[in-house]
Amino acid sequence: MPVGTAGPLRVNGLFAQGDYQVPLATTEAALVASYNRGANLITACGGASAMLLNEGVTRTPGFAFKSLIEAGQFVAWLVTQFDHFKALAESTTSHGKLSDVSVNIEGNHVYLVFEYLTGDASGQNMVTIATNVVFDYILTNTPIEPDYAFLDGNLSGDKKANSQTLRSVRGKKVTAEVTIPAQLVEKFLHTTPKKMAQFGQMTTVGGALSGTIGINAHYANALAALYIACGQDAACVAESAIGMTRMEVTEKGELYASVTLPNLMVGTVGGGTGLPSQKACLDLLGLHGSGQSQALAEVAAVLCLAGELSIVGAFCAGHFSRAHHKLAR
Repeated sequence: MPVGTAGPLRVNGLFAQGDYQVPLATTEAALVASYNRGANLITACGGASAMLLNEGVTRTPGFAFKSLIEAGQFVAWLVTQFDHFKALAESTTSHGKLSDVSVNIEGNHVYLVFEYLTGDASGQNMVTIATNVVFDYILTNTPIEPDYAFLDGNLSGDKKANSQTLRSVRGKKVTAEVTIPAQLVEKFLHTTPKKMAQFGQMTTVGGALSGTIGINAHYANALAALYIACGQDAACVAESAIGMTRMEVTEKGELYASVTLPNLMVGTVGGGTGLPSQKACLDLLGLHGSGQSQALAEVAAVLCLAGELSIVGAFCAGHFSRAHHKLAR
């Protein structure tokens, strides 16, 4: 897979601090050029602020009973077991921590949401293995035997677009913002803050009319290219590409732009991060290994912000079709 780079991208985050040259694995040449333009714009105005807000990866077993009464009795037993669940789950991993188990009852069905902190791993395999041990313990020891049960009842949102995490988290939740003087908007994007804010207003309504979950232009482009380059699970783009983009004109006539992504499934250890090409891309960022996953999440969010600025600027300046016609070949 061809790999291009966008940058320098300046990130002023809680964990990511500095200028990053961001690897993007893609066959779409216009994509690299667009993210490079957005990155250069952000860097020219001093960088974007970024903040990791929350972390957590879930697995959600489901249990079916004969009646609501049985489901209630099962839950009454289950809520007394958290400390034992925690010990069992954490016995399977040196990095994962079971932080919460919540209960959802739907008629005679019970869905359990096991939420974990997964350290510097993306964590899907980790939480599956840990939850499976607890799941087996439940089936062996519950005083109310379910008719049937499954390790995941599809409440986690794993690899699927879903709205529940807009207000919570799956993976890492990050928000980022930048304020750009009007002259830099004109220099880099050939348009105005007012027109970009108008585009945001119109497309927010368009997104609502289409039933879109969240509002953004194209997070999926950035995340798919970054995930493939850096050894992440590319299928997680289905959920990671949900989030909110907002653009406004400040009292000084500057452009304020922000992104919030609640489902960034990224890690800097485990999975494909140790493969030669993928490790090289993480090394290019300076973000391979332990202690770097939070920074990678903040870089990913600011990369998405760069792409939002560039594509909205292209639409506002009337350059979107022309750029693809020129660069896609």
